[in-house]
Amino acid sequence: MADRQEIETTVHNLIQPFNKKDVALTDATTFAGDLEWDSLTVMDFVAAVEDEFDIIITMNMQAEIETVGQLVDAVGKLKG
Repeated sequence: MADRQEIETTVHNLIQPFNKKDVALTDATTFAGDLEWDSLTVMDFVAAVEDEFDIIITMNMQAEIETVGQLVDAVGKLKG
């Protein structure tokens, strides 16, 4: 399984182009609230994450993932 720190760093790097307000990223940072992403931004970002890690994030999983930390953990499980 990939190291959580490596996954977290990669996820943070993938967020940067979408982080228009330059929000400081933590495990508790929310996509809808803190980053203020709309559904189109979320879809573009999910596609970038799936491509980077060669995984598929289902719609059910997407609905449950609200924070950066939850996404990092989900990627870790999918990669494991």
